[in-house]
Amino acid sequence: MTSKRKRRVSPSSKGLAPGERLKRNVLPSDSRWGWVGIEVDRVSSITSEHLLISCGLSKRNNHPSCQNKYFQGVTAAQLVRKPITASVDGELDDEVIVISDDEGHPCSPRSCKSNPNCLNYLGQESWEDGDDALRAFLKAIPLEHDPALYTREPGFPVGLKNLGATCYANASLQGSYFIIIVWFRDLAFRSGVYSCTPSDESRSRHKESPIFQLQVTFAALQEGIQTCFNPAKLVESLQLRTTEQQDAQEFSKLFMSHLDAEFKKQANPRVKSLVTDQFQGKQIYGTLCNNCQYRSERVSDFLEIEINLKNHAKLEDRIEAVLEPETLSGDNQYLCPRCESLQDATRYTELKELPPVLHFSLLRFVYDLSTMERKKSKHSVSYPTMLDMTPFMGHKDNNPSSSNASNTNMYELRGVLLHKGSSAHHGHYEAQVFDKPNKSWFQFNDEIVTKIKTLGELLTRKAIVVDDDSDENPQDQRTNARKRRRIESEDESLSSITTNEKRPLEHITSKDAYMLIYARATQSTGSAVPDEGGTRSNILCPPSEVMEVISSLNAAHDEACEIYNKKRELVKARFNERRKRVMDIYQNWTANSSDTDSILVSRQALSTWLSQHQEDFARVIASDKSNENNQRKIVILNDIMCVHGAVDSGKAGNIKRLNRAAYLDIVNNTGWDFEPQFTLSDICVECIQQSFIEHLYQTEHPRLVARFDRISEVAFDCAGFWISKPWVKDWRLTKPKMHVVSHGDPAPDSGDFAADVLCEHGGLSLNTTSRRRISVEAAELLQNIYPSWNPLPTSSELCPVCDAHVHISKGNKRELRKQAEDEKAKLRNFHEQLLSVNSFLTDNVSCAVIPIDFAKKWKKWLERPTDCPRPERVDNTCFICKHDMLVFDPNVPNELESSALLVLKSDWDILESLYPAGPLITVRRENQESSPSSVDVYTHNPLVCVDCRMRRKKEWTSTYITIRLGGSTNKGQELEDSKKSLVHSVSGARQSRRLRQIRELGEKRRLIISKFTTVKEIKVMVQEELDIPTICQRLFHHGKELNDNAATMKSLEIFADDILDLRRENEAVELDSDSEVEPRDEGRGFDGTLLGSSGSVDQTTTLLPSDSNEQKSCSACTFSNQIGALSCTICDTIFT
Repeated sequence: MTSKRKRRVSPSSKGLAPGERLKRNVLPSDSRWGWVGIEVDRVSSITSEHLLISCGLSKRNNHPSCQNKYFQGVTAAQLVRKPITASVDGELDDEVIVISDDEGHPCSPRSCKSNPNCLNYLGQESWEDGDDALRAFLKAIPLEHDPALYTREPGFPVGLKNLGATCYANASLQGSYFIIIVWFRDLAFRSGVYSCTPSDESRSRHKESPIFQLQVTFAALQEGIQTCFNPAKLVESLQLRTTEQQDAQEFSKLFMSHLDAEFKKQANPRVKSLVTDQFQGKQIYGTLCNNCQYRSERVSDFLEIEINLKNHAKLEDRIEAVLEPETLSGDNQYLCPRCESLQDATRYTELKELPPVLHFSLLRFVYDLSTMERKKSKHSVSYPTMLDMTPFMGHKDNNPSSSNASNTNMYELRGVLLHKGSSAHHGHYEAQVFDKPNKSWFQFNDEIVTKIKTLGELLTRKAIVVDDDSDENPQDQRTNARKRRRIESEDESLSSITTNEKRPLEHITSKDAYMLIYARATQSTGSAVPDEGGTRSNILCPPSEVMEVISSLNAAHDEACEIYNKKRELVKARFNERRKRVMDIYQNWTANSSDTDSILVSRQALSTWLSQHQEDFARVIASDKSNENNQRKIVILNDIMCVHGAVDSGKAGNIKRLNRAAYLDIVNNTGWDFEPQFTLSDICVECIQQSFIEHLYQTEHPRLVARFDRISEVAFDCAGFWISKPWVKDWRLTKPKMHVVSHGDPAPDSGDFAADVLCEHGGLSLNTTSRRRISVEAAELLQNIYPSWNPLPTSSELCPVCDAHVHISKGNKRELRKQAEDEKAKLRNFHEQLLSVNSFLTDNVSCAVIPIDFAKKWKKWLERPTDCPRPERVDNTCFICKHDMLVFDPNVPNELESSALLVLKSDWDILESLYPAGPLITVRRENQESSPSSVDVYTHNPLVCVDCRMRRKKEWTSTYITIRLGGSTNKGQELEDSKKSLVHSVSGARQSRRLRQIRELGEKRRLIISKFTTVKEIKVMVQEELDIPTICQRLFHHGKELNDNAATMKSLEIFADDILDLRRENEAVELDSDSEVEPRDEGRGFDGTLLGSSGSVDQTTTLLPSDSNEQKSCSACTFSNQIGALSCTICDTIFT
């Protein structure tokens, strides 16, 4: 029977014993400031040992000297203490006790972060793995990109570099390269391009011609060894503007026309008809008389078929819609030459012959007549991989049905041109093409060429989303649907082509397809022709002078790769030398004991030194040793240095100790300097003394507060002293808010605290809520701390001066209220006029002018007579000039309202009896109700001084202006000579017609401005007043709009008391039938380039031209233009 398990002894408690009080003033023995108040209670007693303790550099700090984990021969057992194992029954095994070889503190990044004796975990790991360190080093140095990364892989096509906005041209060229069509892949077309030779007259300029540069481009795509080719010289030869994006369809047409014109100059008859033989088809425009069956037909050539888009439509359906007959009836009847009369007829279009390479242009860009701009159609279209054009050949009644004809009209999809983006004015062109020899689809995004599995694959840099038939739960399907919608909505997504599960697999649906290119399939194999046959021996050879260019490019690339490899090896050797040197230093830099001669460096400085291969200093490492000595790296130790230039004890957590030998090795052998050089004797004594005072305060202050709380209470009938209650409340806090670090607390009678007890006369304050009683013992305690404090005994009497002033002020307030009520009763009409905005003045009644400032002050005094001062006088001298005449015109409404107020003559007499008033200015409003106009006319005495009034309007420093919102726009009511009359708006200014003014003149706001106030600042003030955004404001002065926001009032000649009309505009421009809409500037297109200036553009290459010989219908907006027009008059669409 096993013995009973012994009960374990409970571990001893590490907390306080029952009843024991926590001694808050006693700090732990291992604290950096534990000696304050215990060993030292005054500054003069601080020793050098205390300085080391405050920085954690003494033996008493108990910071272990951790072993260097990167020193060769150090084991893990020397760094981490092994756990104690237990026996099976849970008891400790007496025979097996596993302990660490080093019984010290376990070393870890967290526990040793503030240990100055631990130099591990500073970044040495970045040097340990040589391969990782080399990769980080090569990434940091300004070494050129490895040209080998741009070497063409076998079986991969070559991309074209985008020079700015030339992706439209790149996509066309790329689309031709791997689709076995006109630009590159078609052997006949490529052979024709290679066969072009310059004439004797143009031989000197042949290398700058587009033909030669196209030959170079084709040769680079064929024989180049780089992943992409820069077509800069081809773009320059065509005079294209790389900063403007153009239409890819338009570029294809114009460039094809230019090449056709160049081919026709060649002597080889096969080259002359190359464009016609490969890309030109024939169509018939006919009209059939429904009465006599007379048929009128005309044969026309085409290079592409334009397809109008309709959402969720098939390509076959849209082709049928293009060829759908049109009935001519009613006013559009046909004049039949056989019937010799107008007859109903049928107008039809038939495809007679199809070229080997068939182009479909999808009309993505349509013209919106409501906005007068082009926009992009997002209709999806479904197109097949194999297209049978037999149903669309000839007339339906004569449609060939033989298998031979059917096979002849079978076409394979070879390329899709995509336009990425939601707008017709910006976006990005890409191409997805099929490479016949590799039997793979490739996506061309300028210089980036990516192999895709299927044509319907979604390819983006962020995510790949492919619709498939995999089994997934409904939640995953919803998640994937959201992902698809998100990707398709982004302009930057590279493709939005998806495979529709409900359609056959040979159909692809796309919202961005812009051009489709099909090639005729052979009768035997069903593959597109012509073909390279998959062997390099069949590839055509470019001209010798072209191959010289390509050979030089290939040789330059090979040379660049060789130079890069040599430079990389040299840099690698220098790095390995530096790595060995750095590792030797940090493996032996530990100061093993406190007696070791050591240097103090910050943790951040050592980490920076260890990351030298990842930062800017890596360039110095990569250079030769002489450059390394000349470009030394200096690190200022601000993270451990105080303001006095010594070691800061407050930054002790950043201090690290390393032996002097390692420090000198860093300075002498690695090109780094740590400034200043700190030793153990460089600890700042002044900072220690300031911190000592603060720590001593934190130790002593709680004891003083506790003692004060015990003795401060005093009975009401006992002797005591008065003290500021806010001061006591703040002083009793653990960290008083009034405390100033290293300077102690202010005395109870300092600053604002003195006013809590004493009044301004030096006596006891009447305010009893801001002072409290304390005992004599508590006052003596505080006097020992603050000797300058002289407390006031509780037996002191209240200040007699303050007491008498309180009684006197109460009587004065009663008299002021009575005086205000009396004046209010006497001036009842005047007071009601100030309160009511609808008050009015009767016609033909004598009135007087008073300053509006007096009225405001008088009204404010009536409301608060004890707090606001009473106006002193009614002073009208500001309205009288030196000639004893008026400086404003009462008949100008804004001048009268800005600074003056009309009151009844009877009210003026009362004001004159109550206040010093004058001089008298009388005004009488004449009755004008019978007049056709609503102009108020005032007679006044004295008269207006014209010169002084004009000077007052011009010579001002600050003034009020009126902002009138939604006022009358009838400029006929304004006087012609504004400077002479200064009347900006002739309308009633009386308060009795306020509602009529708002209705006719709009809402008003008065703003105070200076001569240097700008239009922008006024708009900001208007925004604050009327809550109208600045972008929606239009300001007018005398009918002229203030468009310059930086213009000042002085430069605009704004007068005092002037009026600015404000018109509010909506943020979105509203289009109506009466407004002129300025269409978007569509740009110059290809005007000014070689393509736009070419006179050889064959107008017969238009896809489906109109049958009319006199007018040409625009395919975008259907406007009928003259037959010789090069672009549409309405929408500027280029005719081809």
